[in-house]
Amino acid sequence: MPEASPLRRTLLTALALALGAAVSLGLARFSYALLLPPMREALGWRYVTAGAMNTVNAAGYLLGALAMPVLLRRWGATRALLGGSAAAALLLAAHGLATGPAWADAVLYALRLATGTASAVVFVSGGLMAARLGLRPQPAGSGITPGLVLGLYYGGTGAGIVACALGLPPLIAWPAGALLAGWPGGWIALGALALAATAAMAARRRDMADLDAAAPAAAVASAPPTSGTAATAAWRPFGFGLAAYFMFGLGYIGYMTFIVTLLREQQHGTGMVVLFYSLLGVGVMASPWLWAGLLQRHRDGRPLASLSALLAVATLAPVLSPHALVALASGVLFGAVFLSVVASTTALVRHNLPPAAWPAGISAFTIVFAAGQIVGPSLVGRLADGAGGLQAGLAVSAGVLALGALLATRQKALPAP
Repeated sequence: MPEASPLRRTLLTALALALGAAVSLGLARFSYALLLPPMREALGWRYVTAGAMNTVNAAGYLLGALAMPVLLRRWGATRALLGGSAAAALLLAAHGLATGPAWADAVLYALRLATGTASAVVFVSGGLMAARLGLRPQPAGSGITPGLVLGLYYGGTGAGIVACALGLPPLIAWPAGALLAGWPGGWIALGALALAATAAMAARRRDMADLDAAAPAAAVASAPPTSGTAATAAWRPFGFGLAAYFMFGLGYIGYMTFIVTLLREQQHGTGMVVLFYSLLGVGVMASPWLWAGLLQRHRDGRPLASLSALLAVATLAPVLSPHALVALASGVLFGAVFLSVVASTTALVRHNLPPAAWPAGISAFTIVFAAGQIVGPSLVGRLADGAGGLQAGLAVSAGVLALGALLATRQKALPAP
């Protein structure tokens, strides 16, 4: 069998890495919104319990991200990616077995925590290898750029969301007793899909292993600053940006946890939910190319402010109107924006700090984002249990995102060195 051309190998490896993003975020995190309504009904959850499940998932993600420098030194990125993805697949399937009302909550809390940890291992190691792959020399005229490779990688999250949108609602609607019926069957199907994605990634293991030979210093970007000087350099100049990014973590996760539940409460049917979540996923896939110019043009907080403001509009829209077109527009806009907020903070750091300070800067933003993401679901759930219901919780999320936008406008570019 003839050996694939360098261009073909690069594209196939990039697409395989994108499956890691699909597993870690699309399947392991954002699938929960689709499964929440039947789980809440079957298990008798209050909204605060439903939100707490995503709180512990976000806490697990932070633990996994903090552990990555050690794991990368011990295992390498390839083994971390494949091992974490296989673990995520098994953990997702195990969710479908936690159906006993006397102990389901405790088991599901533990599973959501562990799944968050595994998904961080997958996402960080996959992102590291995608960054290395994008920096490799390519044949002249190939069109392969670092931006393209990273765009394909982050677009994998959208592909995972679309797969969940097309697969989970029909399974949930199947009659009781049918194979893979209801929410337990949905989790088992997610585990099977994640296992298939892991197998597809493993088929490119040799090409991925070559990327492990690249300098491992970038791995520390996922860890907190360890030097007092580096930490100060990362945190102090970005005070308004960090505050805005905390608000983003606090606000966006409420929407991604409860939006499908709100649509169900507004009497939207299965077809509408499938279309809504599919369009949201397509928006995620388009996002890296929509905002690349904005992120490149500005050294200050304007990209973060603009994107946060758009998210606030997308979050508030379905609260103000239950109309199907409003909901669909909200999903498209939200999907097309929210991952680019993450990219905007990376761009802010890279535009304003020397390369040696990038890991500390990215770590500072990672920590405040994680803190917001941990608090957000439980906060929205607690508000939703009150008189205002989910509309009140999501309205607060929109307000938090708007506040983040205002804070980001105060973030100035650092003086050029």
